[in-house]
This record gives sequence, C-alpha cells and structure tokens, in this order.
Amino acid sequence: MTELELVIASSPTDAGIGCWDLHTGAEHLRYRSCSSPSHGLVCVGGRFLASSQLCATKSSSGSILYWSWNKPQVEVKSFPAESISPLVCNNEGTYMAGGGASGDIYLWQVATGKLLKKWHAHYRAVTCLKFNDDQSLLISGSEDGSVRVWSLIMVFDDLLREKARQPYEYSFSEHSLKVTDVVTGYGGANAIVVSASEDRTCKVWSLSRGKLLRNIVFPSVIDAIALDPGEDVFYAGGRDGKIYIAALNAVADPNSNYGLHILGFLSEQSKAITCLALTTDGVLLISGSEDGMVRVWNTKDHNIARIFRHAKGPVNNIVVVRQPSLLSPRGSVNSQGPSVKRHGVSLPPPLEKYANSADDNDYVAVIGPRVNPDRSVEASYISVQTLNNQILELQRQGSSAAAQMEIEKLKLDRSRSIQMIQQWEKKYQNLHEFCVTELLDGEPAGNTA
Repeated sequence: MTELELVIASSPTDAGIGCWDLHTGAEHLRYRSCSSPSHGLVCVGGRFLASSQLCATKSSSGSILYWSWNKPQVEVKSFPAESISPLVCNNEGTYMAGGGASGDIYLWQVATGKLLKKWHAHYRAVTCLKFNDDQSLLISGSEDGSVRVWSLIMVFDDLLREKARQPYEYSFSEHSLKVTDVVTGYGGANAIVVSASEDRTCKVWSLSRGKLLRNIVFPSVIDAIALDPGEDVFYAGGRDGKIYIAALNAVADPNSNYGLHILGFLSEQSKAITCLALTTDGVLLISGSEDGMVRVWNTKDHNIARIFRHAKGPVNNIVVVRQPSLLSPRGSVNSQGPSVKRHGVSLPPPLEKYANSADDNDYVAVIGPRVNPDRSVEASYISVQTLNNQILELQRQGSSAAAQMEIEKLKLDRSRSIQMIQQWEKKYQNLHEFCVTELLDGEPAGNTA
C-alpha cells in the first residue's frame, strides 16, 4: 500500500485540527476541541496526535490532549502542574517533553504517563523545544532570549550533573528578545542549530564548538524557521507575510536587496507566517498563516502547489507526517491501525501531574558509563545507547501500550532502512547513468582528438 504523507494543522482558536493528504488534497478527519499554542502540536511515534492547550483563564493550569487517528473526539486528557506551551517527543514516541510558563521543562514516559524528570531551564517561559537528530540532546528557547542545549544523559544522571559546572551543555544568550523557534540539522554533536527571535535575527550555532557561526538580520520579526535537508539554506517565515530564503554557506553579498545572507523570498500577500514545515526530501515547503490558510510551496520553482483552508482562525502549527496504512482514502483508519480499540490496544494513560515520590528511586538511578563533565558535548554521545536501554526498561515496567510502542519503533526503524536503501539505489542509478552517458560517450571523441 502506498505510504501517505499528511499535513496536520492546528489553531490557537477552538477550530480543531485539520488533516489532509499532501499529494491528493483529500481531507481526512477534523479533530475537535483544540486550542493549541505555538509549537504545541506533535505526532507521537506515528501512533496518535497530542497537543498542549491554551489556558481558558489565568487560574487554570492548562491541559495536554490525545486524539487517535480514527476518532475526532479527544480520548485522553492530562492536566500538568502548570500551563505547557511547547510540546515535543522523540522519534519513537517513547518520551515527551513539555515547556512550562515558569521556565521549567517536564519529561514524561509516554507508555505509562510517568513524570520522569522536571528541571528549571530558563528564567522565563519556555517557548520552543527541539530534539537533535539522534535524540540525545534537547534544545530549548525561552522568552528570556536564551537558547540552551541539554544532554539527556546528564538530565537522567544526578551524579554527573552534580559534578558538572552547569546543568546544560551550552547556553546561548545573544538574542535580545523572545526566542520564537529553533531547528537543528544532522550530525549529532557536529550539527548546527538555527534560532529565531523577536529581535528580527536568526542565529546559526555550532554544537561542536558552542559558538555563533552566523547572524542574519531580517526586515521583519521571524516566527518560524525550516531547515533544508541539504543544509545549504533555511526558510524564515516573517510577520510581514514573506518567507525569506537565507543562506547557510554562501558568501555574504553586501549588495543584496533583501539583506546580508538573504537570497530572496516567497510571498502571496498573506498575513503573518506563523509556522513552517518541510517534507523529508525538501521539495515541498508547507506554511501556515494568520489568514487561516495552509500553503504548499514547491522549493524548486517557488510556486504554490496546493492550498488548504483550515478555519476562520489563524494557523499556528504545521506537522508533516508519513503514515503507512493508518488512514484509508476516505479518512477512516485501516483495521490494522495500532490505535483501534476493538483490537484491544488503547492510547497511553494521562501524563502524571507530579512525580510519584514513592517511585523516585526508579528515576534518579545513575546511567553509566561515567563521563568526564569537563569534556565537550561529544562525550555525552558515548552513552546514548544507555539512555535507550533506560527507556526500554521503563517500558517493560509499563502497561500493554508499551509493547505496542516497541512494535511501532521496530516498524519505524524498518521503514527508515527501506528509505535509505531506496536513496542509495537512486544515487547509484544516477552515477551509473552519468558514467555511461558522459564518460563513455565522451571517450571516442577524446581519442579522435
């Protein structure tokens, strides 16, 4: 069966969650009762949707809601200790992190709902969260203008954290106003991080050196960024309705009409751009806007390929999901989908409000092997497997949902392997065609000369 690629969009107004087939434009179920903050919508391990919610009143603590693929109604409600805005999960959907209005970060185990860790990360509210590509680092942005990099090994290892000079790997504080978005590239400890801020700049950071590589000033405040898979450029959505194309490696052009390092922009006279997402191959760029429209851009010719209308209210979250066999063409879930309750599998339980003090020993255990806290961030990557083992151990202690999540993880790994094989086959075919058409065909002419 052909693998579906879905565009999922949410709004800060109670307009629900829209879901469309990216390539056919067919709308699937519209999920109800959702008022999500920016960066508050995630797809958890491909199994279900989760979103934090805007507080109805200042006295309320907010909530986190779950939807299965086949039902428009909310199925699981969680009530954290405080209002959560950004929400992020690892690729396998085994754990989820949320950023609080107090500046605290919460880390839950999805299968059991247990609150594994909570720590004070920023002086003001957390605005955005992102895992790096190998899931061992968590990058956070805040209203205080700082961007911090957290090693999950250190988060779980109390002894290592006590020996370190600070609880984070890096703290970047060059932004002067609220951080609006962060993205990270490929390469583990050698990856780059790009951050956007209300100070109208995007900054490019090196994880290997912990330094600022490039500072780009834009004509407008940037609220959303998307990094091209090739990491030559990134896209920056402005409050002026333009999507700027910024260079990561190009030499600065002082005569540019748009600004230093800015190559151009995409625009259809829309209202402020609030969110951006790229397909895996980087060919399609999806933008959400305050005008309630979701636009699909072709990054090759810079034309609009498709437009989805979400609702009367603004769009503030876009997620692109590859979902094999979960949704039928009519929008109903395939009978083999993992979230169908008649097959005996349900969504995970609600997330804990507080850590269970009786079980504290389960979550303060030291994760080995020991590393020297004075070493650079690469040292933390040595123990990534130990973190995975810890999560697996916690899953074994959880409910039946844990077993299903492990199955989904294996399916995801298999899908990634197949995609990688296909990519290598395509590269081989292109190289073979080049050798035959260019090199071999050119050889007789060379001999004649």
